[in-house]
Amino acid sequence: MTYKKIKIYGLIGKDIKYSFSRKFFSEKFKQESIFNTNYEIFDIPKIEDVSFIFQNPYFKGCNVTIPYKTKIIPFLTKIMPEAKSIGSVNVVKVINKCTIGFNTDILGFENSFKKKFQEIKNKKNFKALILGTGGVSKTISFVLEKLKIPYQYVSRKKNRGFLVYEDINENLLNKYKIIINCTPLGTYPNIDLCPFLPYQYISSEHYFYDLVYNPKKTLFLKKAEEKGALIKNGLEMFYLQAEESWKIWKNNTS
Repeated sequence: MTYKKIKIYGLIGKDIKYSFSRKFFSEKFKQESIFNTNYEIFDIPKIEDVSFIFQNPYFKGCNVTIPYKTKIIPFLTKIMPEAKSIGSVNVVKVINKCTIGFNTDILGFENSFKKKFQEIKNKKNFKALILGTGGVSKTISFVLEKLKIPYQYVSRKKNRGFLVYEDINENLLNKYKIIINCTPLGTYPNIDLCPFLPYQYISSEHYFYDLVYNPKKTLFLKKAEEKGALIKNGLEMFYLQAEESWKIWKNNTS
C-alpha cells in the first residue's frame, strides 16, 4: 500500500457530514502557513476501521466524535489521565507510531457552559438532566461534578441509576432546571427531530444546552426558547475544544 507524503489529521466518527471540523482546521493550516498538511473526514461504519487509518505513516492525529469517543480507547497506545478517568477520548495525537488519547471536551464544555450558567446560578434547583449516555455525556457529568451541580442521566433504555424519557414530567422539570442534550438528535440534515420531552412545562427558569451546533438553533432549543428558557448551542464548545486540539498537535505540524 502506498501513501501520499503529506501529514494527515482528521475527524473520526459515523454519519458526520455535518461537521465543521475540516473547514476549521483547513483554515487554521492556511492562517499559520502550514503546508503539506490535510484534514480529512473519516466517516467509518465501525470502530475497527480505525486500525487502517492508524496504519498510515503520515497520519498524525485526529478528533473523535459520536459514536466512538469511548469505543476508540482499546485502539490507543496511551490515554492521558483525565481522559482515562472519564472514559472518553475526543483527540488523538500520534508520535512515533504511539497513539495518545486526550479529552479537550472538558475545557470546551466547561468554559462555554459557565458563561450563561452565571445567569441562573442564584436560582434554586439548578440540578441537571443529561440527555444521552454516550462518551460525551461522561465528560459533561465530570464537569458538572466539578461545578458541584447535581445531575441525572436520561436514557432511552432502562438502566440502573438512569431515568428514561417517560419519567420526565412537570414535577421533575420543576426540580431540574438545566437540560443538556448529548444526543445527536436534531443534527443536520435531520433538523425536525428533538429529544422526547414535555416541553409545555419549560419556563424562563430553565437553561437548555445543546451540544449540537449544526443547525445553530435545533428544534430542541427552539421549543425551549418559545417557553422563555435560556438557550445555548454547542458551537462555542466546538471552537474551544478544537483550539485545544490544535495546541496538542501543533508540534507535529512543523
